[in-house]
Amino acid sequence: MFLEELQPEEKIAFLELAVIIASIDGNLSIFETSILNKYQKELGLEDYEPAGMNLDDILNSFKSERSKNIVMTELLQLIYSDGVFHEQEGEFVRLIKEHFGFESNEFGSFKDWIDKIKELSLTKEKW
Repeated sequence: MFLEELQPEEKIAFLELAVIIASIDGNLSIFETSILNKYQKELGLEDYEPAGMNLDDILNSFKSERSKNIVMTELLQLIYSDGVFHEQEGEFVRLIKEHFGFESNEFGSFKDWIDKIKELSLTKEKW
């Protein structure tokens, strides 16, 4: 949704991060695969093959508050795409939040926003 705002280096880092988070529970669902494909298209990286970047390098790629908010919002959408929030995903989100310097109460607002997006998407599909 906002990924086009990321800088070229951030786009690659985001895709690397999204692949890590999508496969963290050992099961890449059809929902997660669909979102990863959407991300690649939106980022203009359809032919990009994940290189397995180091997590610190990935997270250090995001400099601005806006970029960090975009990344967290998109990742939460990916995490909730299969309707399940796994323990490993929760730990990973905590690590990212810590690295980005987010307050603990910011997670609730991100999750609420993702829930609203999902609700609107479902409503749109019914029309």
